[in-house]
Amino acid sequence: MTPELKQIIDIVRDASKIMLSAHDAENAVTAKEGKKNYVTIFDVAVQTYLFEQLSQAFPTAVFMGEEGTENAESKAFRFIIDPIDGTTNFMQNFRCSTISVALCEGDSILKGVVYNPYTDELFYAETGQGAFYNGRPIHVSDRTLAEGMALVGTCPYHPENTDATFALIRRVFDYSRDIRRSGSAAYDICCVAQGRAEVFFEQELQPWDYAAGTLIVREAGGRCETYDGNDPCLSHGSDVVFANPQAFEEFKKLL
Repeated sequence: MTPELKQIIDIVRDASKIMLSAHDAENAVTAKEGKKNYVTIFDVAVQTYLFEQLSQAFPTAVFMGEEGTENAESKAFRFIIDPIDGTTNFMQNFRCSTISVALCEGDSILKGVVYNPYTDELFYAETGQGAFYNGRPIHVSDRTLAEGMALVGTCPYHPENTDATFALIRRVFDYSRDIRRSGSAAYDICCVAQGRAEVFFEQELQPWDYAAGTLIVREAGGRCETYDGNDPCLSHGSDVVFANPQAFEEFKKLL
């Protein structure tokens, strides 16, 4: 692990204390644009802390976060941050929410960190160095999708996609062993990297949900693409699939 990655991990762990100390989160909510799209004062507090601490550690970096962007002038490095991925879980004390941080240079993701403070699960990767879970190397599974499990996102902020999303979920459900949904896309993506499941997919997911996970899955031997076969975009949302190589090909046929 490089010193730069350790700095990011230490800052993420410190930021998670804001989540763990939160109380009455369901009554600290405002709605954002789009149905079922919420933000709490804790989302803002975690992102503010990450922006402040990471900007001290990486003074040339700019920031893109779910709750707004700062330091928008063009510089060499860019952090893509989701302060609390799984806000609805967080509001209801479901205890499956993550902090996701990716450090990018242009269209290249250099470092990725995803942390679930409730279970103390830390996923991370650096380009060319493999992917890790709590210090141990991880790799995608070698199960087929037909013999394995799929993790899904329901695209709740875009109800116009509901019918298409659930039709695809039904096809995958019929084809695979079973489906699951944690409510945190970043966490589900990392579960694919660790081999707990074979596929994760969702329509119109945002870069802060998948930037860190994209690197983690690829470094774990998996594949990440949009539904139409491109790299997931780091500037706007994409329909995305993350999978081991065999399950990836099976999923693409189901599309």
